[in-house]
Amino acid sequence: MILVGIGLMLGAGFYLSPQDKLRSSDAIVVISGGETAERVNEGVELYWAGWAPLLIMSGAARDEGPSNAAAMRKLAITAGVPADKIILDEEARDTISNAQNVRALIGDHGIGSIILVTSPYHQRRALVAFRHFLGSGFPIVNHSSTDSAWRKNGWWTNAWARHLTWTELTKVTYLSFAFPRT
Repeated sequence: MILVGIGLMLGAGFYLSPQDKLRSSDAIVVISGGETAERVNEGVELYWAGWAPLLIMSGAARDEGPSNAAAMRKLAITAGVPADKIILDEEARDTISNAQNVRALIGDHGIGSIILVTSPYHQRRALVAFRHFLGSGFPIVNHSSTDSAWRKNGWWTNAWARHLTWTELTKVTYLSFAFPRT
């Protein structure tokens, strides 16, 4: 029983952070949240490496002021990405609305495939939401930021990471029931 518990503990981090092999896509979608700057940096690196010609920045303002998407756009422009290569979703307030809003944007811009960038602990939940709203056949490359403080093979070593892991597992479980695979 102890070995099963250890196996589940070790596997939880890998389950939450699936990583696909990179392939060329029509756009890189970067969603805001914890570690937003790290996510933007990863999206910009992918853009400059030629994996996609467009960046979609998704995220509303938490309070008054500019949206997270606008702040993300500013970071990308500072890194040299041309403004006309960045599409904004300034309304999304959570992972579900990120996916809903990006669905509309990709339709408006004729985008047929994406690289989805978020923090490693958030990858599984983001993928479940995006698969639901974009459809199971829509090509999504799941790719996490590499500069996260959370580690899939060491999340149990501090209280913040343990809390985050259990919270994400709970949210993924909920979404898996709310959005069953078809």
